[in-house]
Amino acid sequence: MALSIIAEPAPLETNADGIVRVGKTRVTLDTVVAVFKQGATAEEIVYRYPSLNLADVYATIAFYLNHQQEVEIYLQQRQQQTHEVRKMNQQRFDPQGLRDRLLARKAEQEAC
Repeated sequence: MALSIIAEPAPLETNADGIVRVGKTRVTLDTVVAVFKQGATAEEIVYRYPSLNLADVYATIAFYLNHQQEVEIYLQQRQQQTHEVRKMNQQRFDPQGLRDRLLARKAEQEAC
């Protein structure tokens, strides 16, 4: 019996928001790459994120290593988007005094 070798696509899917997720999970490519860069093995990544399967993590790491420049550009774009959203939210919702406002609201509700 001959071994048939078939290339399988990377287990990555881009959702409607442009976020790349691994397999059928909610774990992002950003997360897997960041943990891998911190020195985690594929097995450690699966341990930290049990919704992932080991084969998908190895395939994701291989994809990252084979397409490092493109992935790094994607990661930089995601980091910029995150920064912009955080800045927009801070402008819309002043984080200063949030705890005090919540405690005041709770006290008002308890007084009623």
